Amino acid sequence: MKRPCETPCQTAQQLQEILDSLPEGILTIDDGGRIIGINRSACETLGVSREKALQKGCTCVLGEKLCGPDSILLDSIRKRQLLQSYETHVLDPSGKRRVLSLTGTILRNAEGNDVGGVISFRDITELSSLKQDLAQRYSLHNIVGKSKPMQEIFHIIQEVADSNATVLIEGESGTGKELVARAIHYHHVARSKKPFVAVNCSALAEGLLESELFGHVRGAFTGAIRDKQGRFEAADGGTVFLDEIGDISPFIQVKLLRFLQERTFERVGSDKSTTVDVRVVAATHKSLSNLVEQGKFRHDLYYRLRVVPVRLPALRERRDDIPLLAQHFVDRFRSQTGRPIEALDPDSLETVVDYDWPGNVRELENAIEYAFVKCREGLIGKAHLPVELRATGNTRYTLDASQSQPMKLQHQSTADVTRNTLDETGWNVAKAARKLSISRTTLYKRIRELNLQPPA
Repeated sequence: MKRPCETPCQTAQQLQEILDSLPEGILTIDDGGRIIGINRSACETLGVSREKALQKGCTCVLGEKLCGPDSILLDSIRKRQLLQSYETHVLDPSGKRRVLSLTGTILRNAEGNDVGGVISFRDITELSSLKQDLAQRYSLHNIVGKSKPMQEIFHIIQEVADSNATVLIEGESGTGKELVARAIHYHHVARSKKPFVAVNCSALAEGLLESELFGHVRGAFTGAIRDKQGRFEAADGGTVFLDEIGDISPFIQVKLLRFLQERTFERVGSDKSTTVDVRVVAATHKSLSNLVEQGKFRHDLYYRLRVVPVRLPALRERRDDIPLLAQHFVDRFRSQTGRPIEALDPDSLETVVDYDWPGNVRELENAIEYAFVKCREGLIGKAHLPVELRATGNTRYTLDASQSQPMKLQHQSTADVTRNTLDETGWNVAKAARKLSISRTTLYKRIRELNLQPPA
């Protein structure tokens, strides 16, 4: 049976219902700037009823600057130019300032003639406030944080910056230890003009690390075909950042201790002493105090390094900073890629705040970069996030079938199985998680929930 033709009134009503369902505010104006259409979201954002809005001109609702005779909006309509992501401020009826991001385009009738314009906008007041806080109060040389632990870190950086004291930064991998070291360097008036030289102590064998730090002379060893300047010499007047200091050998510990005491060294293969003015900032994800107790790290070197101790909290310990950090990375990748992505939507933001981030800030940065691969414009949704974030909570509590004791969980408690597996792997969380067929995040949660501790 053929449906009867819809009347114009029915069509207009359906169109209005569609517009009212959109989260963006929509305004249509004629070529004289009079409002001829407005949706529910626009009314709510601007604090005006549809009836009153249709009786007023655009100037009364959005202001003279945006809708006046010489305004940027009407000018773009006259010139048939798209107005995109234009930010403006309006006052709602309570007098509160709102920040809107507007897009304007040409409105044409059925014959294709220009008859006015269409304005779509979103309320970005909270996003704008977040960016302002990020820029003004909650960042220090690319370090972002408003939580109490991070504000204390900022205070320490500013206090220690103009001294020459050696600093030891401890914290999990990915917490931003090198960023703190760089902030200390660049906040020192004199040293900021000199080099900042970073050395990853865990990446080089003992002999190579000695040469890398102190340099060598020609013929000092096989392959030494010319003199080489070491990192301490290259950083004269500046700062040397020794990352993963807990991995250096006893021999390098002795050499480094002497350097810290006297600020002199000899190149490998030379008996000539060289003196330099270098500040040392060291970092480690290990507990140096535990290494000292185990006899693996010299106690005298430990105290030489730990003149000013700084402990960086894990990201899960400062969840208040996650929205700021996420927005910081969104802004950075938008600038790098040119993609019109503004922020995370509420669902994805809730997801990243609830996640435990075993990889800390570095993992969050990688997650936002991944989202920029999946998302093209607008807001980052939950579907754009890495699968491990979206799968949080979907864990398995059975052992992998290839393991020698596949029925353990049927006969023992979860605590016993977890503790035994951690002991078998020497408390290597990554290996233990693989043996238990669960994610590292889930294993970290289980360790905390069961209050498990590594053997003393």
